Amino acid sequence: MGWWAVQGLVWVLPPVTVLALLTALIPPARPWLGLSLAVVGVLGLGYLAVVPVWRYRVHRWEATDDAVYARSGWFWVRSRIAPISRIQTVDTVSGPIQRMFRLSGVTVTTASAAGPVVIHGLDRAVAADLAETLAARTQTSPEDAT
Repeated sequence: MGWWAVQGLVWVLPPVTVLALLTALIPPARPWLGLSLAVVGVLGLGYLAVVPVWRYRVHRWEATDDAVYARSGWFWVRSRIAPISRIQTVDTVSGPIQRMFRLSGVTVTTASAAGPVVIHGLDRAVAADLAETLAARTQTSPEDAT
């Protein structure tokens, strides 16, 4: 949840900072810039209060001997299932904010037109173990990954 909160700050702080500076530096525009600052600030605080909790409640994943399952979304929750026999590549991804929290993500690519199955916010060791396990399982699968 901390990662999602900091990620939200990266989106909320720049417009709030710019509006605050403009409000302070342009006296004739203070009324409408101040109003804009208040609106953006309140919406930003709401975003920071709601989004990490919401994402934590919605985002789920599971890897079994047969498939990888992932659920994510906001208003429209999307569940994805990738059969082990259809997995083509397994990648780990870790951005700068994720690395601060020792987190990583796993991207499971199949030949599906719907795109890859993506699991965000895993502990770095769990992500590496999951990627290694899935890669090993795909090697033992009797079917081809097409």
